[in-house]
Amino acid sequence: MQGFQVSGTGTGVAMKNWRNVALHTALAAGFMFLLQRYGLSATLESSLLWAIVFGGCAAGLAYSQANR
Repeated sequence: MQGFQVSGTGTGVAMKNWRNVALHTALAAGFMFLLQRYGLSATLESSLLWAIVFGGCAAGLAYSQANR
């Protein structure tokens, strides 16, 4: 009986990269929100805006690093 041979170079690595990008994005956005909201006593709207912007930048950086 012959088994199937599947090349594992693409799928597992891609899923790991996307997981790392998502984790990096969430942690960066959470850090910025907490820093703005409680460290600098900013308003909720301002804290959320900075968290989204900072998370987006972190996602772009993590994505570019994952594809090197």
